[in-house]
Order: sequence, then C-alpha cells, then structure tokens
Amino acid sequence: MRRFFLILIVGFFVSSSFSIEKNGSLTIEVIGFEDNQGVAYIGLYREVDDFPKMNAQFKGKTTGISNKSVKVKFTDLPDEKFAIAVFHDRNKNGILDRNLLGIPTESYGFSNNAREMFSAPSFSSASFNVKSETVIKIQIH
Repeated sequence: MRRFFLILIVGFFVSSSFSIEKNGSLTIEVIGFEDNQGVAYIGLYREVDDFPKMNAQFKGKTTGISNKSVKVKFTDLPDEKFAIAVFHDRNKNGILDRNLLGIPTESYGFSNNAREMFSAPSFSSASFNVKSETVIKIQIH
C-alpha cells in the first residue's frame, strides 16, 4: 500500500511539472529615430490580433526616446508567434501622421525589419517565436 501511494505521489509531481505553462520574455531594441523628440509606440501582436492596426495589439508600450533609440521588455509571454509594429510619434498626438496620399510622415518599423512597398507587411513576414529570453532589434525608417 505504501508503495502505491509513493508511485501516486511521484506520478502527480511528474505530470504536474509538464502542465506548467512556460512564460518567456521579449526585449525589443529600436534604433534609427531621427531625434529624441516625442515618444515611441510599440505594439506586440499575436496572430489572432489585427496586425499592425493601432489599439488592436495584444500588449503595447509607449516610451520616451533616448540616444535616438528605445529598449522595452515584455514579460510573461506564452511560447507562440508574435509580430511587432513601432512608430515614432514626434508630435505626441497619438497617431501615425500621414500625408494627403496616406504615406506616413513619421518613422515606423516592424519586427524582422519587414517592409512592403505600398502597404504594411503581413503578420507572417514580421512574425517570430518567443522562447525563454528573446531579443529583437528593429530599425525604423
């Protein structure tokens, strides 16, 4: 009987250790800001989110710019695919300004430094997997 309980207890701990969700962290380094004015908006998107639509992200951060760069960290992320969209809000009006033709007049960028000629990149071209400690570098233009 004692042996049965020992096997039951060991089995419980072994099975529960496999059910713990692994959470990762993501550090994002963005370079290429033309100056330190304004703020940087950083959106983190999952495949189910409306990438790269503003305010449709899974998580987001707004941060000041120092030395023409920013560095932010997201923690407790599930092990899945994500994509990042960043823009430099120089005038702090909360939107990516555009000209009359709809072309952005403020700098922006995406994970994998994905770029399309006349539109935002697809989620698949900007996506990456987050593992335990992931670091992504983005150059904005």
